Amino acid sequence: MRRTGFFLFAGLLAVALVANPYVSSYLHTLKTGGEPVLKQSDPLYDKISVSAAELRIPPTDARIDKVWKAIPGYNGLEVDIPASYKKMKTVGKYTEAKLVFKEVKPKIHLKDLPPAPVYRGNPDKPMVAFIVNVAWGNEYLPDMLATLKKHNVYASFFLEGNWVKKNPELAKMIANAGHEIGNHSYSHPNMKNISSEKAIEEMKKTNEVIKATTGITCKWFAPPSGALGTNTPELAASLNMGTVMWTADTIDWQKPSPETIINRIIPKAEKGTIVLMHPTEPTAKALERMIVSIKEKKLKIAPISELLSEKRAGGIE
Repeated sequence: MRRTGFFLFAGLLAVALVANPYVSSYLHTLKTGGEPVLKQSDPLYDKISVSAAELRIPPTDARIDKVWKAIPGYNGLEVDIPASYKKMKTVGKYTEAKLVFKEVKPKIHLKDLPPAPVYRGNPDKPMVAFIVNVAWGNEYLPDMLATLKKHNVYASFFLEGNWVKKNPELAKMIANAGHEIGNHSYSHPNMKNISSEKAIEEMKKTNEVIKATTGITCKWFAPPSGALGTNTPELAASLNMGTVMWTADTIDWQKPSPETIINRIIPKAEKGTIVLMHPTEPTAKALERMIVSIKEKKLKIAPISELLSEKRAGGIE
């Protein structure tokens, strides 16, 4: 009986060892004459595993905030242990610079949330987005586009449909420069004061003229004057668009001095900030200093889609 029990225990132990991925890989490579890829007792592998636990940054889920409404999720970061081991084993020693990282997605995404306006990006993402609402101010657009190009910055231009119809070449110029194009309604109505049917008509008509003029399908809607009807986000969502607001407002339509704009925006420019502006003379004059000051804060400036994506900022963190 004892011998039977011993052999049964030994058999179970052998099965367990072979089932262990590290041991089975080691035994297999020994049989084939190769070098073990993974060895449970390897100090290098163990050191990488310890570092992986210390350096892991968990992802954050998208959520509805009481103040900021829809907040996008943000990918976490963790060490790819097998890839890091493979990279270091040739030199046989641990080097932190050779660690291989991979992004880890959150469980809840922005698209999983009920329709809600977005006022800012994820507060952990070192990125700022410029949104430019365009229904007038043609004379200042070339200077703004030149400044953005000079500093390799891309913004999101929300275009009024009627403006696009009247200024197709300017709309194409913005799109051809690589900037994101969004929907800013057709005739700039107050969304609080129109019916759902009229709101849908405004959005659809603008999507159609932007698509016909630039070939771009709008993903985002910016309500004129920031006026939200009770169901504006739901109506935009029915047309496959998210609703975008802002964190920091230049209030440039009041024609303040460039210095006033700088003083309004730079203190508020932080991780996840959305900056609202229009093609005005003070903004055109303040834009370069805004860009330089924001970059000095180690913040990347990107279009709204990039800010609201879960991808990590890359090269900034």
